[in-house]
Amino acid sequence: MRANGSKPIPQVVFPLTPYGPISRRFASDKPTIIPHNPLPPPGRRSRVLHYFLKSATYLGIFIGVGTVFVVAFFVYDASTYREDLSAGDIPVSELALAPRRGGPKNLPIIEHFIDDDESEHSRAQKHKPKLVILGTGWGSIGLLKELRADDYHVTVVSPSNHFLFTPMLPSATVGTLELRSLVEPVRRIISRVHGHFLKGAAQDVDFSAKLIEVSAMNSTGQEERFYLPYDKLIVGVGATTNPHGVKGLEHCHMLKDINDARQIRNHVIQNLETACLPTTSDEERRRLLSFVVSGGGPTGVEFAAELFDMLNEDLCKYYPKLLRNEISVHVIQSRSHILNTYDEALSCFAEARFAHDQVDVLTNSRVKEVQADKIIFTQKDENNNVITKEIPMGFCLWSTGVSQNPLCKTIADKLGDQQNNRHALITDTHLRLNGTPLGDVYCVGDASTVANNASDHIVNFLQTLAWEKGKDPKTMQISFADWRQVAKRVRQRFPQAAGNLKRLDKLFEQYDKDRSGTLDFAELHELLRQIDAKMTSLPATAQRANQQGVYLARKLNKLAQARHGLDLNEVEYGDLDDAIYKPFEYRHLGSLAYIGNAAVFDFGGGIGFSGGLLAVYLWRSIYFTQSVSLRTRVLLAMDWGKRALFGRDLMNF
Repeated sequence: MRANGSKPIPQVVFPLTPYGPISRRFASDKPTIIPHNPLPPPGRRSRVLHYFLKSATYLGIFIGVGTVFVVAFFVYDASTYREDLSAGDIPVSELALAPRRGGPKNLPIIEHFIDDDESEHSRAQKHKPKLVILGTGWGSIGLLKELRADDYHVTVVSPSNHFLFTPMLPSATVGTLELRSLVEPVRRIISRVHGHFLKGAAQDVDFSAKLIEVSAMNSTGQEERFYLPYDKLIVGVGATTNPHGVKGLEHCHMLKDINDARQIRNHVIQNLETACLPTTSDEERRRLLSFVVSGGGPTGVEFAAELFDMLNEDLCKYYPKLLRNEISVHVIQSRSHILNTYDEALSCFAEARFAHDQVDVLTNSRVKEVQADKIIFTQKDENNNVITKEIPMGFCLWSTGVSQNPLCKTIADKLGDQQNNRHALITDTHLRLNGTPLGDVYCVGDASTVANNASDHIVNFLQTLAWEKGKDPKTMQISFADWRQVAKRVRQRFPQAAGNLKRLDKLFEQYDKDRSGTLDFAELHELLRQIDAKMTSLPATAQRANQQGVYLARKLNKLAQARHGLDLNEVEYGDLDDAIYKPFEYRHLGSLAYIGNAAVFDFGGGIGFSGGLLAVYLWRSIYFTQSVSLRTRVLLAMDWGKRALFGRDLMNF
């Protein structure tokens, strides 16, 4: 005890360490014991040793995780092999094995399929409304991916059992991408809606009997024809390349499907191999190495860019360097600029890029004739004089717009005056084919064009309204308030006209020639006719076709939902599409084009940009995300990586 009576604060003495004794005082009566560590505290480790240990740790984690993934993959791969050969009895309808005959040509009518009764789900599905889709392009695939399963008995008819990613097709012609990286088995897509696929070609349609005449090859290679019934028909067969009446197109290549890309690749490589032969003369070598592209649109421009990239980046590695000096690439364009649908600044950028790459761009030129060894064309000079020229040619790509395919021509001839467009079938704003029973037949993609008949539609509407009010349509006056209601109806019925109806007051003032503050029928009809003329046709692009397919799928889903109520009220006829869903409205999301280690982007309204490799990577990224499946995305990434590591495969097969 201390003198003042307070207890002394205990002192804890720790064991002696090599660094001397350690002692501390604590306010508590109880001593705090710190365990003795017999090892000396570590000194400062070497910085090199520190990074080595950290790198070894990360490497070990990476190897461990990678090993787990590899093992997991092999386990999954082993589970995909099947050895169970047992199969049970599968019921098949007699009508599927021996279909009845009928129709105008007394052909077999395929009302049942061999797998319609293999399960309870299939048996329920076969009694749903028959939805038949012709073609496996962007419109058809967009519809199949958005269509709700189990609402329709779906059948797809096409001569191709795959979907082709067409925007990247020029890359496959020179080996930048492999052919299988651009295609997706269509049966895999159809399986989502439990549909059927028939590999054949539609030849004709009987709209009154709702029968499609289909041709297919049997086991002996002979053509067989049969009828396929439908409740709703989607025509998405695409279009063919427009020949423009030019002679000698049998010497040209088209670029519409995967077989065209294979043939182009073989022809280009064969020309290079032939040019290397010692027996090939200098003149013949220059002709073989002269590549001509007729058409300065996106397809022609991208093919010319891909061809130049292959010749510039891979040719000198494996072929004599003399070939590189004698190669020439020519683009023949009938307009004053290539990519003429793009903003003019972007077109000029593309032309400057081609001039830098020594790609010869011939504008204001039209092909007159194509021969086996040369191409003859006319060109306007600075004084608008037409001069005839010719280019020796070893390869020619014809890419000059679209035209109707044989099925569309047959349908157009059958429907007569309702179909007077030479390039595509005419539809209304609900994508219904003009001249066919309302709500039975739709048309999407390059096979279709939306009619611009706002004037006829609105004038008929106002005539009916005038008679209902007891007025004479010829003397009826339209006030500005009435004009606002008319414009609103035009926007609803014809969404593509919205851009021409932004300033209603100016339009009204412009066509009110007598300054009476009203429009008569003649003035209103002239106003709407001018709007019709300004409404351009929708572009023949994959973007438009996909939007139309998605639109139709959503409309068909709505119709299926409303079917029960319509049946209860015995509603079978009328404009059900207009009552159920809105008209189709195209939304332009931009146009892209690859121009040889550079790319241009046009978003409309004068908005766009261009650039080098960064723009190319953005161009690839956009198409990568738009690819139809994970499988094709993986293949695209592998092909781009393979090109970077090993170059293109310069071989034909």
